[in-house]
Amino acid sequence: MRTAHTVDTVRRAEAELMARLPEGTLMQRAAAGLTAACAELLRSGSGSGGGRVYGSRVVVLAGSGDNGGDALYAGARLARRGAGVTAVLLAADRAHPGGLAALRAAGGRVADDPFDALDTADLVLDGITGIGGHGGLRPDAVPIARAARGSRAVVVAVDLPSGIEADSGEVPGEALRADLTVVFGTEKPGLLAGPAREYAGTVRLVDIGLGGILPSVPALEALQHLDVAQLLPEPGAASDKYRRGVVGIVAGSARYPGAAVLAVAGALRGGAGAVRYVGHATDAVIARFPEALVHAGPPGKAGRVQSWIVGPGLGDDLDAVAEVLAAPVPVLVDADGLRRLAAEPALLRDRAAPTLLTPHAGEAAALLDTTREEVEAAQLAAVRELATRYGATTLLKGATTLVADPDPRTPVRSNTMGTPWLATAGSGDVLAGLAGSLLAGGLSARDAGSAAAYLHGLAARRAAADGVPVTSYEVADALGRAWRDVRETGGS
Repeated sequence: MRTAHTVDTVRRAEAELMARLPEGTLMQRAAAGLTAACAELLRSGSGSGGGRVYGSRVVVLAGSGDNGGDALYAGARLARRGAGVTAVLLAADRAHPGGLAALRAAGGRVADDPFDALDTADLVLDGITGIGGHGGLRPDAVPIARAARGSRAVVVAVDLPSGIEADSGEVPGEALRADLTVVFGTEKPGLLAGPAREYAGTVRLVDIGLGGILPSVPALEALQHLDVAQLLPEPGAASDKYRRGVVGIVAGSARYPGAAVLAVAGALRGGAGAVRYVGHATDAVIARFPEALVHAGPPGKAGRVQSWIVGPGLGDDLDAVAEVLAAPVPVLVDADGLRRLAAEPALLRDRAAPTLLTPHAGEAAALLDTTREEVEAAQLAAVRELATRYGATTLLKGATTLVADPDPRTPVRSNTMGTPWLATAGSGDVLAGLAGSLLAGGLSARDAGSAAAYLHGLAARRAAADGVPVTSYEVADALGRAWRDVRETGGS
């Protein structure tokens, strides 16, 4: 599992560790890990360095803090390995003295013209601002950052891309987009939350010795194959379709029958033993999935279920939302169901069973009485506020999906497994069906949402492996492969 800790937590852990070590040890550990990552990139042929460290051209963008010091020390190590290293000092009078001296002693130099140096660079080390930076890049750093991103060089961020907010994941101004971010000790929340996540590129963690000092409960976490494998339900010898769980789906309408079909498609591949469909799209559902159990409604007459999904494609026929939310079983609310909830939040007031809300940014904005732009700019804050305000586990869909629990002490979960090909009509219906099925299988709302988002993203990657557009039904069809991949990699 990937974990992220806040800036204050990291600083306390670093201070405790530094008190036990000789002065400068922590920075040298960071520089050594950073150097190894840069050398690996250069040898792989990234940038234009010809697949080698010796003779490659490296530009270090060094700010005034320890982040700049890490970059300068790494630059010195690369210079000793034969790279031509040039430093661009964003605050020359406050550059890290030890790092700058080491760079010069190794044969590195300070640039007279930063733009000339960047124009011929193979690799750029972004050490402009560190985890304490706020408010985006300073105006004098913006042209240099733009030149770095516009060059042919590969950009490596030191601990955090400069300009993003470490704790919130917000990008309040200009920021330097990295190809690789090398993080020290632990990831920071901004690397696992949008929109900042999109600036980080690939993330590589360097162990500097904080493992035994950081608290066991992080601020954010991201599941990996093994974690998801351990969550997925598996039938036993005594299982039958009812013991495996029955998921009820209230979705679709005469205008949107496809939403019902796609939600059922996701649910059938989510491990539940049976799917009960209730609504106006029974003919479309049975035509595609004869194994589904269908009922014209109302939901209370359809038979026993272990979870409900309500909302996809309901249109204006929202009477069933209140009935489903009154049921004493876990309920997932999506799409048009969220519209009803935004208008009548009291529907959740007396619920004792788990509730999972699955809004996209526009639906989240309606639930929070704000704008889509504000939600997208502060996704971590938005998902936490939704979970707290509505007392429900919330899955905020997006390029990076976030799952928050109503208890603020519980780490938010991030899912970065998706692909841009998921931005297609109906993909949310498939996700709702999958998550609701996992709820019926006995998973908590947090686990069901997290595992479903992971499998959904992995299935989309499998479906789009050839780099061609995919439909939501193709994503649903690939869920079985994704499930198998996770279980096999997870050792099950």
